[in-house]
Amino acid sequence: MADKYVLYAAGYTRDEVHGLRIYDFDPENGRLIKQIDETEITNPSYISISHNRKFLYSITDEGVHSYSINADGTLKFMNKSGINGMRGCYISTDYDDRFLFVAGYHDGKLTVLSLKADGSIDKICEEIYHKGFGSVGERNYRPHIDCAKMTRDNKFLCVTDVGMDHIKIYRLHHDTGKLDLADIIRSEIESAPHHIKFSHDGKFAYIIHEMKNYIGVYSYSCKKDEPEFEKIQTVSTVNDYHAGNTAAYAIQISDDDRFIYCSNAGDNSVSAFRRDTKKGTLEKLFTLPISGDFPKDIAVTDDNRFLLSVNNESNTISFFRLDLDKKIIVMNGPMKTFKQGNCLIIHKLS
Repeated sequence: MADKYVLYAAGYTRDEVHGLRIYDFDPENGRLIKQIDETEITNPSYISISHNRKFLYSITDEGVHSYSINADGTLKFMNKSGINGMRGCYISTDYDDRFLFVAGYHDGKLTVLSLKADGSIDKICEEIYHKGFGSVGERNYRPHIDCAKMTRDNKFLCVTDVGMDHIKIYRLHHDTGKLDLADIIRSEIESAPHHIKFSHDGKFAYIIHEMKNYIGVYSYSCKKDEPEFEKIQTVSTVNDYHAGNTAAYAIQISDDDRFIYCSNAGDNSVSAFRRDTKKGTLEKLFTLPISGDFPKDIAVTDDNRFLLSVNNESNTISFFRLDLDKKIIVMNGPMKTFKQGNCLIIHKLS
């Protein structure tokens, strides 16, 4: 029996009530078959699936929502929780699926919530406001947390701050959900570290920098219970002739750990990089247009044959065939209307 897939797509609800939609996804042709369900939720700015693949969590104006994933990929609402702050912009779980992390762009707040065994949200167990002043330039003058993601060994929470141009590394106490600051990775002034991804073996971190349009590559290890990050490469996400006001945005690592993909808003392009699995370094393959405006997130099939881009300002999802040997992408049929899209996840059903 062929594997079954669904696509979860989340978007702002300025003139919609169903911010989260679920589609049957055809992995052989890289296209949506049909919409199978929709969920009434306000402004889901980011969604995430638990590491055990059983639950989906979403940002909402009310705080966070939890859902169990049914056998057909549809969602069953479990519960919701406030976060004692403004709407978050990123959500993730630790690798044991015991804690939920919410990054707050608007108020610079990091929230940790505990999770019950059934996947539902329990209670807030940690709240941290980032403090300080950044550079005197545009938004980079006060804290704006954009991402909170665990290292693969499940020891440290990496929290990017685009306003302060650094990534704070917190030690997670698994018995309480409390955090202690263990280290700080300093980025270039006004580079705006946005999102972070780790290689599957956990040895390398990839941090995309929104304002200076590059990916910082770092080696990672834990020695005597202390995190050690060392920068080994900086690689541009755009071509030399890119559009002005370009912001490097989404970053994804392939299921086979061999490629990194990213999107560039303003330039309205996607880039692909071949990853040296031993050294961690990246070789750029291409930067090419996606025929949409503000590619806020991208999703790539597990065989690296198809790429989808959700384009927030042109209200579309665009579809492409990937040919990584020829270093090209080819438009794969007509675009799909999707208003004010924020996030895409291709999910393989159990």
